[in-house]
Amino acid sequence: MDARPTTTEPERSGGCMVAVVGPSGAGKDTLMAYAARFFEGRDDVVFVRRVITRNAAAGGEDHDGVSEAEFEALEKAGRFAVSWAAHGLRYGIPVETKEAMGKGQLVVANGSRSALARFKDAYPSLLVINITASLDVLAARLEARGRETREEILRRLERSSLTVTGDYQVVTIDNSGSLEDAGRALVEALNGCLASRPIG
Repeated sequence: MDARPTTTEPERSGGCMVAVVGPSGAGKDTLMAYAARFFEGRDDVVFVRRVITRNAAAGGEDHDGVSEAEFEALEKAGRFAVSWAAHGLRYGIPVETKEAMGKGQLVVANGSRSALARFKDAYPSLLVINITASLDVLAARLEARGRETREEILRRLERSSLTVTGDYQVVTIDNSGSLEDAGRALVEALNGCLASRPIG
């Protein structure tokens, strides 16, 4: 499992934004929930609750569900530090995350590879954690959701990339095996961010 940054550690001026990305089926939500339990009660670690144009009771991650019109109004009012659209939905990271970083906090958000340039523009210190898994594991997890056939899933996965491209500090975690192994790797990466913050 590779949990080492692929680029040089940037100089930090306060807190750190961690954008967790990865393809469908990689287990981002499960690993973030694992890490949230580990850091529960810590005032210096914040797990972001995203705003999504999806019913809050729809399942999946814990989020604030809004309508398209409500999302538009929030976006125009400057309530998002980062926003993007994907898979027919719109996603927003609350602007309060920038204030949390200014206080030196570690902020962890469920992100998107397509929106990383926006994250980099919004946050002076950004770590990308790329959650991956083998194609067979991804296909099996997606097939269990019952939305596509295995053949459709494999074709889609073969067309997509599991890597992050661009000038980002990246930690890659392979979640093909046990939750415990990948969860510990995520906690280790987050602890690395906490340890690298400036003192005082």
